[in-house]
Amino acid sequence: MIHHLSIAARDPKHTAEVLAEIMGGKCTPFPPNPGSFFALQLDEHGSGVEVYPAGTELRPGGDVGGSFVRKDAREFGPTHFALSVKTDADRVKAIAKREGWHCFDCNRGPFHVIEVWVENQQMVEVLPPEYAAEYLAWTKPADVATRMASAPVRRERVATVE
Repeated sequence: MIHHLSIAARDPKHTAEVLAEIMGGKCTPFPPNPGSFFALQLDEHGSGVEVYPAGTELRPGGDVGGSFVRKDAREFGPTHFALSVKTDADRVKAIAKREGWHCFDCNRGPFHVIEVWVENQQMVEVLPPEYAAEYLAWTKPADVATRMASAPVRRERVATVE
């Protein structure tokens, strides 16, 4: 189980506040990396998203732990995550629309997700209760590895940029 993860944003406080709203949780500062905030889901798993200033990198720091280094921000990256929430689909879409963030209701085949593009740069697959039920039904431990390995390639989702 992933309890928390980190992303970067141009406006970390606002981004964490919006993610906390989508999760039905709370936003709090994250002092170990000044200018960062933590969107807490306030669930029994300690789930949350740390939101760092754009351009932040984590680097090995030995026994004291990883260090935070700021560099130039990139436009897009490969990292995304799926986030189950108690918020219903219409509310998730309304929040994304209010923020001006791209938002798409997507059919992944065996399950649906709402792609919310945080600051129009980073994708979060939001799973309201009915979407989460589909996802969990598809990812049962006995079947998920076989299902992942045999998932079809959707050519319309694969692009090469030079």
